[in-house]
Amino acid sequence: MKKRIIVLTGAGGSAESGIKTFRDSGGLWEEHDIYEVASPMGWSKDMELVLNFYNQRRRQLKNIQPNAAHTALAKLEKKYEVKIITQNVDNLHEKGGSTDILHLHGELTKARSTADPNVVYEIGYNDINKGDLCEKGSQLRPHIVWFGEPVPLISEAAEICATADIFIVIGTSMVVYPAAGLIEHVPDDAEKYIIDPNKPVMSGYYPNLTFIEEKASEGTEKLVDKLLSE
Repeated sequence: MKKRIIVLTGAGGSAESGIKTFRDSGGLWEEHDIYEVASPMGWSKDMELVLNFYNQRRRQLKNIQPNAAHTALAKLEKKYEVKIITQNVDNLHEKGGSTDILHLHGELTKARSTADPNVVYEIGYNDINKGDLCEKGSQLRPHIVWFGEPVPLISEAAEICATADIFIVIGTSMVVYPAAGLIEHVPDDAEKYIIDPNKPVMSGYYPNLTFIEEKASEGTEKLVDKLLSE
């Protein structure tokens, strides 16, 4: 029976592909205040600004390629059962070859109904415009979990983490909840690795934890080589 690897990825995992993170720029995301473009309040205030912002991100994503961290993680599937939980809304894990991905904060390449959050559409890299309606007649919005909204998949993610034989964290600060709390659900006897050039300050004690203080691509490649050779 294959060992199970659970991977949690954050913005640092995609940054090397050229996707900017708002935490690196003082709360701005592509020069916008994060609450203007990623909150229900911002949506109510200026729907067209929000739609245009995500349309630009979607067009940008079309030409962005996965980096060595994404492609290395896909190689683990040769030997392990691998599940990826990502806080990122891009599709770089999919482009990199991974096959089992849970998107905690939604997906840029999908749209959803403003009347029913369960009505979700694949839109690829196409725009969402004002007046684009779902089958129930309501405006479509980006399928993104905004600040101030619940994270509907967090319970499923916690259940997945509880099954880990090996738990790997890549490119996330471990301070943004609820995702940062997922490590609490990992069994004590599971091997744990955190890959980040800036060693995060952990609030609890986690046995069998190894820090790899490197960029996502370099640290992930090294760890994957180690795990495949074992």
